[in-house]
This record gives sequence, C-alpha cells and structure tokens, in this order.
Amino acid sequence: MTFSWLVNAPTPIKIIIFFGVWMGLWMPIAVISAIALNWRPPQPLNETQKLGLLAPLYGIAPIVLWKISQVQGQSFWDYGLSWRSQFFKSTAIGFGLAIISLILLFGFQFVLGWSHWQPKDSKPTDEQSSTLNSDLHPINRGIELGKKVSILLPILLIAVWISSTEELIFRGFLQKQLQQDYSWFVAATVASLIFAFSHLLWEVRNTLPQLPGLALMGMVLSLACLCDQGSLGLAIGLHAGWIWGITSMDTLGTVTASEKVPEWVTGLGDKPLAGASGIVMLLFVAGLLGIIYQKMG
Repeated sequence: MTFSWLVNAPTPIKIIIFFGVWMGLWMPIAVISAIALNWRPPQPLNETQKLGLLAPLYGIAPIVLWKISQVQGQSFWDYGLSWRSQFFKSTAIGFGLAIISLILLFGFQFVLGWSHWQPKDSKPTDEQSSTLNSDLHPINRGIELGKKVSILLPILLIAVWISSTEELIFRGFLQKQLQQDYSWFVAATVASLIFAFSHLLWEVRNTLPQLPGLALMGMVLSLACLCDQGSLGLAIGLHAGWIWGITSMDTLGTVTASEKVPEWVTGLGDKPLAGASGIVMLLFVAGLLGIIYQKMG
C-alpha cells in the first residue's frame, strides 16, 4: 500500500493520521497488557501497570513516525534528533538546568517551611535486627543508602527514554508540522495543549489540576527547541531532568506540604505542576531561555 498522497495532504490530516495509526496499533496491545497486568479501568494505575502500558505505546510511536518521515522524504534529523556532539551537550545543559530549577523550587519551600521531606526507611529483616541496629549501625546505613542510589540509574534511563519519545512526538513532529501552516506561537500553543491533555490518558483525577502546568511546561520545552535552533537536545534534557528529579524524590522519600500556606501554593495533591510554586519555577526557566534567545538574535 502506498502513502505517497500523504506528502501533499493538509497538515491536520497528517496529524490525525499519525495519532490514529499510533493509537490503532497500540490499542490491541494495550487491551492484552491490561488483562495481563490485572488492570480494570477506571481503577488507578500503579507504577508497574503504567510502565507496562507505556512501553508498547512509546515503542510504537517512533516506528510510525519513521514511516511518515520516509513517505515525506524526511528523517528524524528533520524532527530535531541528532548524533552530533552538540546535541548531547545541549541535552546535558538542559538536564542540569532542570535539576537546578528543582533544587531552587524545593529548597525554597523547605527553607520557608512550606513543605517537609520525609525519607523512606526500609524495614530490616528479623535476622538483621538481631545482629545490627538498623537505625545506628553504619554498615546497615551504607547498605540501605546503596540500595536507594542504585534505583536512580534505572529512573534516569526511563526518564531519558520517555522525554526523548515525547519530544520527538510533540516538539519534533507535531509542532514542526503545524509550523508549516501557522506561526511558531500558534504551533507551539497547539502542540503544548495536546501534550498536556495527552496525560489524561493515564489518570484523570490527579492530572486535571496539572493541566495548566503541563501546558506551560510544553511551551517552555518549545522555547528550548527555539533556543537550540530546532534541535530537541535542550528540550529532552530539561524534560528528562524534571522527570528524573521528581520521580527520584518520590521514590526515595515523600514531600509533604505543611499548613503554613494553602495547598495550591505548593501543589494540589503534592504535585508541583498543580501549584503556584511550580508555575513560577517554569516561568523562571522560560525567562532564562528567553534571555538566551534574545542574545542569540
């Protein structure tokens, strides 16, 4: 079957076809995966179930995009992916900027007493309790610390994978397709809104308060691509850094809001993107990127 007609198809048709084929290929796999993972909608997904559904979804997307790029005589290079050293430098810079922004965000909240950090302590086995004091013995503390640190690398790999796939889809394909017919701002806004609403696929209740933050995050990532001259490197780094930082904190401990300020300040449901502080953090990063872009111009 030939798809040569797709080259001259209107931009909305190309976008609809991509998402339609992508979802059409994923749905049968999702049904089988949901049964295997014992998930029954509308039950909330646990992390294992979510990853089990996410893996085939994000595994299929690059294949569909590769086929579309072939039909249009393009490559992932045109979408902003590259193997050049500058791409990886931009990714590292974005990752570092994301971590710094999170340190400022949570550090500010901790210092002011708006939030509290509670590490997760592993319970010792009976055998360990009889030979070592789990709260005091340095050897046991070292073992527990090693276990916690060992979790960070898999989280990093997953963060890079998710951010690379999402940036390829939303900033690489979707936004660049829209920019063929619309201004950068309109294309970035539409792509960011679709990016935000796509997160409702996993969970509606906890995602709804985060929609404004997710949309703003999408705009910041679009601005990162603009600063990086169309490359996805800086955006992938930022996106991966935020995923890795927040997921690592959730894995190693719990950030709980105090009663000093309303919940909407720190984030509804302890979600940074659902709070004013998280929005300010994103605006701070956007401001830095704006300064960089102005200096480039």
